[in-house]
Amino acid sequence: MQHQKILILDFGSQVTQLIARRVRDAHVFCEVHPCDVSDEWIRDYAKDGTLKGVILSGSHASIYEEATDKAPQAVFELGLPVLGICYGMQAMAWQLGGKVEGGHKREFGHADVRARGHTKLLENIQDYVTDAGEGMLKAWMSHGDKVTELPPGFKLMASTESCPIAGMADEARGFYALQFHPEVTHTKQGTAIIERFVLGICGTRQDWVMGDYIAEAVAKIQAQVGTEEVILGLSGGVDSSVAAALIHRAIGDQLTCVFVDHGLLRLNEGDMVMDMFVGKLHAKVIRVDAADQFLGHLAGVSDPEAKRKIIGREFVEVFKSEAGKLTASGASKNGAKWLAQGTIYPDVIESGGGKGKKAVTIKSHHNVGGLPEQLGLKLLEPLRELFKDEVRELGEALGLPHDMVYRHPFPGPGLGVRILGEVKKEYTDLLRQADAIFIAELHNFKDAETGKTWYELTSQAFAVFLPVKSVGVMGDGRTYDYVVALRAVQTSDFMTADWAELPYALLKKVSSRIINEVRGINRVTYDVSSKPPATIEWE
Repeated sequence: MQHQKILILDFGSQVTQLIARRVRDAHVFCEVHPCDVSDEWIRDYAKDGTLKGVILSGSHASIYEEATDKAPQAVFELGLPVLGICYGMQAMAWQLGGKVEGGHKREFGHADVRARGHTKLLENIQDYVTDAGEGMLKAWMSHGDKVTELPPGFKLMASTESCPIAGMADEARGFYALQFHPEVTHTKQGTAIIERFVLGICGTRQDWVMGDYIAEAVAKIQAQVGTEEVILGLSGGVDSSVAAALIHRAIGDQLTCVFVDHGLLRLNEGDMVMDMFVGKLHAKVIRVDAADQFLGHLAGVSDPEAKRKIIGREFVEVFKSEAGKLTASGASKNGAKWLAQGTIYPDVIESGGGKGKKAVTIKSHHNVGGLPEQLGLKLLEPLRELFKDEVRELGEALGLPHDMVYRHPFPGPGLGVRILGEVKKEYTDLLRQADAIFIAELHNFKDAETGKTWYELTSQAFAVFLPVKSVGVMGDGRTYDYVVALRAVQTSDFMTADWAELPYALLKKVSSRIINEVRGINRVTYDVSSKPPATIEWE
C-alpha cells in the first residue's frame, strides 16, 4: 500500500522521533531523514505525490553558525505545508529572510505562550483564557537562540514574556513555525497542534494502522530474507518477542531464536521465556547458559559504558558460537545469513544513531550497530521504525498474550545496568529478589479510582542495586547492609517521563517486604527524578 506521508527532517534533536510518534498517533505514516539531504533528493522524494507536508525538527546547534546545517531550499519550493519546530523555526526564519540571534535569557522548561492572530494552526487550541480574553498555551521550551525579525510575508502567531516571536506563519504558502515543542507531553495541546498540521493543513489520509501493517511487514521480511535462515537474540522482552512473532509469521522454521541467559535476568525469567516461546508459540529456541562467561568478563568493571560494551561483545561471541553449531549439526542447512534484533526507535535515538547521526549520544545500546559486521551476518530489524506503543499494538494484532505485550521494558544488558558499579553474582542475587517483590506488589495493589493495578498504571518499574552500605537495626542488633532504590515512571513515549506517585501504602509494603525477606538489604529508597533531566534507567 502506498501511504500518504509526512517527511521529518532531523537536525539532531534528541526528541525528533517524538514528532514522528505524534504523527503516527494520528494514523499517518511519516519518515525521518537527515536534514542534509540534497535538493535533488527532496524533489525526488516528493515526485510520486504521496508527500503531503514537511516538519523541521529541533537541534542543539545555532542556525547562524557557518558550519551549521540548513534545511534544503527545495523544501520551501515544493508548494507543500512546512512546520518548523524550535531550531526548525529558526532555520525557516533565517533561510527565508528573517533574523535569528542568541538570546540573553535561555528558556528551558514550562512556558505560558500567548496565541496571537487566528492562524489555522492554533485557531481554537488553548489551555486557558486570560481575563483579557487572550488564549494561552502551556508549552515546553528548550532554546537559547530566538527569532528577532520575521521573514517577509510572515505574521506573528505566538509569544512569551521572554520570547516575543514564539510562533510565526505565512499562511499563503502554508509555512508555520513554533519556538516551543509540541511533540513533548509537557506541551498540553501538542497532540492537537500536530494533528491540526498533519490532518487539517496537510490533509493527509489516516491509513497507518498496525493491524494493516502486518501484511506489509511480512511481505517486506519475505522479500529481504528469501529462503535464507535467520537467528534472533531473544530476551523475553516486548521488543524481541514481537520481532520473533512477526518474523515467525513471515518465514516460519527459517527462524531460530537464541535465548542467552547471561546471568543478568530477572527472577525465574529464563524458565518463563522458554515456557512462553517453546511451550506456547512452538518456536525453535536454543537456550544458552552463559552466566559464568558474562559475569567473568564483567568482574572489576564499574564504568557503565564499559559494561555495556562487554555485554555486547559477549553476545557476539555467543551468537558466533551458536551460529556455528547450527551449521555443524545440520540444524541449519546453509548456516544463518541474518541476525534479527528487536531494535526500536528509542534505542536508535539514545545511541546517537538517528538516520542523520547528528544527535548527541546519551548511552550506547548493545543491539544498535556493530553486531552484524562482527558476526558476518546481514541485519534484520523489522521494528526499527516503530515506537513502543506501536510495537505493542503490533504484538496484539499478531495474537500475542496481553501480559507479554504489555510487560514493562527490560534493558538488553539486563541487571548489568541496574547494578551501579561492578557487577557481582552476590549483587545480582540480591537485586533479583528485591525487584521481584517490587513487581509483585505493583500487581497486587489497585488504584481505587481507576480499578487498575499499579503495574498497569506505570510504564516501567524496577529496583536498582546501590553499591553502598548503610547502618540499620534489626531486632536488638546492628546491621550494615546494602541499599536498593525503587524506580517507577509514567510515560506515553519513553522519551520523556514523570516519576510515578505511588501510594505510600504500596511503598511501605514493598520496603517492609524487601528489608525483611532479602537478607543483605536494610534500606530502600524511591527515585523521584523525571526524564529529562534524568534518564529512566540509572546507567
